[in-house]
Amino acid sequence: MHREGSVKYDLLDTPTGTMIAVIDEVGLRHLNYQQGPKALTIDAEWEHDPEALAPYLTQLREYFSGERKAFSFPLSVTGTEFQQKVWRALCAIPYGKIVSYRDIARLIGRPSAVRAVGAANGRNPLHVVIPCHRVVATSGALTGYAGGLSAKQKLLLLEQKRR
Repeated sequence: MHREGSVKYDLLDTPTGTMIAVIDEVGLRHLNYQQGPKALTIDAEWEHDPEALAPYLTQLREYFSGERKAFSFPLSVTGTEFQQKVWRALCAIPYGKIVSYRDIARLIGRPSAVRAVGAANGRNPLHVVIPCHRVVATSGALTGYAGGLSAKQKLLLLEQKRR
């Protein structure tokens, strides 16, 4: 259970749009876009604390500038057992690689759960850090992304250039 009084946030301008980073006493809890259909609203209980978020935002800026391929800060994600399994599988996708929802379903031992994998992908609380942008349709087509398909395409291009 999270203690709301200890939740802090800051905003980060990225090439794919403005993001909000939220931490609690454990680690990064949310990293979400401030635009699009799934924009994260700043809770009145959260404290704006750029200093507390600095180590996280530094690594994120390094990622967006092509200097970092993996993150080393602690995470504080909650979800169902299935969601957690999907998110762990997403974290195993190498930088610059693209896989399908079907690939993830097979990887977690649930080959018929392609739609459920898509739903878990859509509930990912840590965009970019848990790299759901690396998952595409079996046909190779870009499909839903909280920051929009333009953001997804930019992230994939960024990673392809720096592989």
